[in-house]
Amino acid sequence: MIRAGRATTPAPPRVLSVSELAVRIAGALEAQVGRVWVGGELSGVKRSGPGHLWFCLKDDAAQVDAVMFRGQNRALPFQPSDGMDVLVYARVGLWSDRGRLQLYVEHMEPRGLGALRLAFEQLKARLQAEGLFDEARKRPLPACPRTIGIVTALHGAAVHDMRVTLRRRWPAARVVVRPVRVQGEGAAAEIAEGIADLCRLPEIEVLIVGRGGGSLEDLWAFNEEPVARAIAAARVPVVSAVGHEVDFTIADFVADARAATPTAAAQLVVPERVAAAGQVGAAAAALRLALARRMERARDGLAALARGLGDPRRRVTAQRLRLDDLGERLGTALSRRLAWDGRELTALARRLERSGPQERVAAARARLVTQRDRLGFAMDVRAREGRGALARLHGRLAALSPLACLARGYAIVRRGGPDGPIVRDAAALQRGARVTLLLARGRATGRIEDVET
Repeated sequence: MIRAGRATTPAPPRVLSVSELAVRIAGALEAQVGRVWVGGELSGVKRSGPGHLWFCLKDDAAQVDAVMFRGQNRALPFQPSDGMDVLVYARVGLWSDRGRLQLYVEHMEPRGLGALRLAFEQLKARLQAEGLFDEARKRPLPACPRTIGIVTALHGAAVHDMRVTLRRRWPAARVVVRPVRVQGEGAAAEIAEGIADLCRLPEIEVLIVGRGGGSLEDLWAFNEEPVARAIAAARVPVVSAVGHEVDFTIADFVADARAATPTAAAQLVVPERVAAAGQVGAAAAALRLALARRMERARDGLAALARGLGDPRRRVTAQRLRLDDLGERLGTALSRRLAWDGRELTALARRLERSGPQERVAAARARLVTQRDRLGFAMDVRAREGRGALARLHGRLAALSPLACLARGYAIVRRGGPDGPIVRDAAALQRGARVTLLLARGRATGRIEDVET
């Protein structure tokens, strides 16, 4: 017998949110992949405002986004750039905001060229481009410094060797040691600060900056930029003495002089006292010989001058006789000159008397009287001629004057008042019109009784 049962309904599927899906994928990635070493080429390297380093790690077939936060990348000894082949140690995760696979890098190192060597070459190229290695900016070392500054570790063979060498070669020099750490984290900052501290002492004339030999990592503080900048900004010449003869650091290129070892640096900054004493002795002997020769030449010259001078008493007597003769000749010449000048003065007085101003004044007065008479006569003639011409013009003017016509009995008729128009035609008048008559003496007013044209 078959018993009928109720049909079962499947449970609805669980719907994940996007955030939940992202969390599951991230968890799966961390569980399955975790932290791995990945090699590839850097691309699109950029640094954000907070200091995080963003880039893409790629090869010929694929690429993946990556980030290295500031806490990890600021310890890098080199500067990552596009095209660099690197190895990274990273945690694989999911950037949930963008839904993208991403590497969270904790460590990075270049492949092929070591990280420290790469950082060395990068800083060297940059400082060289700025001119910090130029020979023109390097200063000569003082010949005999009185005070020498040393920046190095206080306990070590380097400072001991330098002090012993300086004391042996030049005991007069004062040595000021500024102890610093020469390796490890923070050593570069201490070295730069030590250089600045010694440069603030006015008596310091030269600096030695260095340490004994070691590996590239041990010497790395002298390859960092703060030390290079401090050496370049030093007030006095700086000698770099880092490691052994085969070791070269950035400090060696920036310094004013490089010594192969700290002991060689001490030998470079001071002279050797025995050699200096020998040089001083040789110079003193040469000076004495030169002075003796100079004195001998001076004595010979003085003797020659004495021979040329002769007995000074005879020269004095001769000069006195010469002076008397010159005095006598001068008196005679003065007497002759006074007599000559007297005769010249007398002749000039006679000439002046003959051509004196009295005769010239009399002649000028006579000429003045003559000119005055001629001027009076000319003025009379001109006045008579002017009066005659004026009379003739007056006659002509009187003959043409209308007043002469009026004097012969004529009159001028004006219509209306005395300022009215002159009447030349009787047709211009009407009976009863008022007229004014201008006569030779006076005027009269009337009215027109009749008009005939």
